[in-house]
Amino acid sequence: CGNPREHVMTDKMRLAVFPGMFDPVTNGHLDVIRRGATLFDELVVAVGDNPDKTPLLPQADRAAILREIVADMPNVRVETFLGLTVDFARKLGATAILRGIRNSSDLQFEFQVALTNRVVAGVETVFIMTSTEYAFTSSSLIRQIASMGGDVSALVPPQALKRIRAACRKSNADHTLHETH
Repeated sequence: CGNPREHVMTDKMRLAVFPGMFDPVTNGHLDVIRRGATLFDELVVAVGDNPDKTPLLPQADRAAILREIVADMPNVRVETFLGLTVDFARKLGATAILRGIRNSSDLQFEFQVALTNRVVAGVETVFIMTSTEYAFTSSSLIRQIASMGGDVSALVPPQALKRIRAACRKSNADHTLHETH
């Protein structure tokens, strides 16, 4: 009974990639991960590196923090990657790229990327609207607040807080050292 193609499709594992710099990971990211994990058989949190940016935390540290955070989520794993997200997604055999949307500016940018990824690589993008309590949160804002000694504990998972504070202390000490010489 039914269309045999539909049966084949339902037997295929639905793997999605949630890419980002996660510098640092935020409670908003964690919200998208938790909700995305319910939509897919497997979710790969893909920690990227952008050569045009100087991250607060090295890629390996960002991945380690995320592995701690998702340790209790059996269908979520963390991997690092370099290069284009769509190439990484194809390599894994992902059926979708998962993206969180906070506002209309995010949507405008992500819409263009999603269309391009579908045309270039045949990979769909699934958008999850962020929960309202995280709509204002961004990693760059958190980095700025933390670097100036502000309290970001309400904005990031506890696993990330200690590393963020240590990285900011080191960065501020390095900056002070350079100013005195």
